[in-house]
Amino acid sequence: MKKIFTLGLVSVLSFSLLTGCGSTSTSTTTSTAAEGEPAGGKIVVGASTSPHAEILEVAKPLLQEKGYELEIKEFSDYVIPNTSLENKELDANYFQHQPYLDDFNKNNGTHLVSVAGIHYEPLGIYAGKSDSLADIKKKAKIAVPNDTTNEARALLLLEEQGLIKLKPEAGLAATKKDIIKNPYDIDIVEIDAAQLVRTLQDVDFAVINGNYALQGDLKVSEALAKEEADSAAAQTYANILVVREGDEGREDIKALVEVLQSKEIADFIDEKYQGSVVSMTK
Repeated sequence: MKKIFTLGLVSVLSFSLLTGCGSTSTSTTTSTAAEGEPAGGKIVVGASTSPHAEILEVAKPLLQEKGYELEIKEFSDYVIPNTSLENKELDANYFQHQPYLDDFNKNNGTHLVSVAGIHYEPLGIYAGKSDSLADIKKKAKIAVPNDTTNEARALLLLEEQGLIKLKPEAGLAATKKDIIKNPYDIDIVEIDAAQLVRTLQDVDFAVINGNYALQGDLKVSEALAKEEADSAAAQTYANILVVREGDEGREDIKALVEVLQSKEIADFIDEKYQGSVVSMTK
């Protein structure tokens, strides 16, 4: 009887140790899936609603084929997705570009890294009261985003069109104070990015982010000029899939990257967004 009791106690302790080890993982991946669940387990990803969560929805069945369930948690701000990832409430997030991530890590002591560039949202120059950059009028008003990152992108795009000249060293930190040549005496009007579409009727042209153009029923194909895939801005501000440092080699993360960089996702982005969102894998 004593021997039987001892064996039973060992079994209970062994089971407790096994389940205790399993509970330390933030991923629900297990070696044996419950009935009806994919063999690989669940991946929880935080994302902005559009286009990120929409793209992830299309990725769901593709990831299911690889044995993983994808759970999407949508966020309306740019802070909680990173703090939730750092706190192991998410396995990854998809909403930001590298400069924002670098700045967030520096200011918040987080340890988050990019594992893949998925898409970029090109800025475009859209017609307002005027409809031709070639026939731009003196003292034309051009609205640009008023945040540091996107204002620099807008000014670089205007420079590419020969409308202004910036200090060579300004680069992706340029503001309108860095304009050294303005042959058309253009009035650069700094506006909140979300308000630029509404501003079109009051200015000659506006430089608008791809996501806001999309929300305002503007088509990048109708833009007078736009950032191209090989531009410095497009490469720098690609939207990335982010994980905690040390999780880059996880098999479920590798599977997610493979799906998000697949032809199926690239084709969906092309068809759905008509140039307002551009796959980095094209």
